[in-house]
Amino acid sequence: MQIKLDQEHLKGFIEQKDIDAILPDIEQAHNDLLNKTGKGSEYTGWMDLPTKLDDALLDEIEKFGEEVRAYSDCLVSIGIGGSYVGIRASLEFLISSQKLPVYYAGNNISSGYLFHLLETLKEKRVTVVVISKSGTTTEPALAFRIIKKFMQEKYMPAELKRRIVCITDKEKGALRGIADREGYRTFEINDDVGGRFSVLTPAGLVPLAIAGIDIKALIAGARKAQECCSVMDMEKNIAYQYAAARYLLYKQEKEIEVLTTFYQRLAFVEEWWKQLFGESEGKDGKGIFPASLSFTADLHSMGQLIQEGERNMYETFMVVKDSGYSMTIPRDEQDLDNFNCVADKELDYVNKQAYRATAMAHYEGGVPNMTILVPQFDADSLGQLYYFFEKAVAITGYLLKVNPFNQPGVEAYKKKMFELLGRK
Repeated sequence: MQIKLDQEHLKGFIEQKDIDAILPDIEQAHNDLLNKTGKGSEYTGWMDLPTKLDDALLDEIEKFGEEVRAYSDCLVSIGIGGSYVGIRASLEFLISSQKLPVYYAGNNISSGYLFHLLETLKEKRVTVVVISKSGTTTEPALAFRIIKKFMQEKYMPAELKRRIVCITDKEKGALRGIADREGYRTFEINDDVGGRFSVLTPAGLVPLAIAGIDIKALIAGARKAQECCSVMDMEKNIAYQYAAARYLLYKQEKEIEVLTTFYQRLAFVEEWWKQLFGESEGKDGKGIFPASLSFTADLHSMGQLIQEGERNMYETFMVVKDSGYSMTIPRDEQDLDNFNCVADKELDYVNKQAYRATAMAHYEGGVPNMTILVPQFDADSLGQLYYFFEKAVAITGYLLKVNPFNQPGVEAYKKKMFELLGRK
């Protein structure tokens, strides 16, 4: 596993004796996950998913993706939550590998957004993937209704069948019923994997394969992380190190974690992370509030608060070792901006110095921080990163004594909304 965790700027906040004190609890969390004796164990299928995924299924999904690209100008991916952010995070992280444009729907209820999307699609050859276990979640269900009508007006029935793909429950639910009745191509959603953990299931892999992403490399990276993050060894298992640090900082009333990156391509990985951690930990009156920032831009808006505001937060930086692009800073004879000091250097060199300076300044200002080091912008690294975060949040959830795999609070607003809509 190439992903690393730098904890240099936790010194003075967390010591080895603190980790030793909670080691029995970490071991208990480890055993509860391994033996499926913890809360929500029926939804821990993500744990061995990378190694359980059949290579034949990956071949089938990749072949299907190639077929769809041959007769499509673009893909519309309909979904919300884990059926949206994981796909978008992957495509933005792997933008240089993407072969087919992807548009998103069902992640909001904005009429203006959907109107302009349909206008954009009028002259394009469109394929639609709709992702929903039940088919009754408000945002994707309504978006699918509208987009399905658009597609029915655009294509004859035989052509329509190959242009709508449903990823849903194997046997039941509204979307399963629609797919069976209309003869749409389907892929199954895993029963034992919750939505926010689903990016490495067909729910995430099918849209990514259609877009041209190397899903085998993504799974290969996740398999590496599964092996490395499955050992009960605090010196080797960085997912457990990260979980322990988060829990110990939370016990010090550091109740906000700010995930920060200096790379725009990681912005939606942050969004995926916010759902994964917020929905997993925020219950029973507990939970670390997951926030995210994009530096250096947000240093000019939020940097002041972090440097000198209330000391109720800590930071986790995500840094990519190889940015993948070479951009050399030219020398200027007049040097009026006084930046010839970095002439002939790579722009990413300056970006990394900005990260180092920020981490040091915030640490000295009383904000503990740690850094996740990602090798490069490729599918293997992303697969490692996804599994690392999934394992870490499961351990932290058990340390907090909550069920990391349910989300009962999500239903509260839905109940109120359905009452207002008159939906039975």
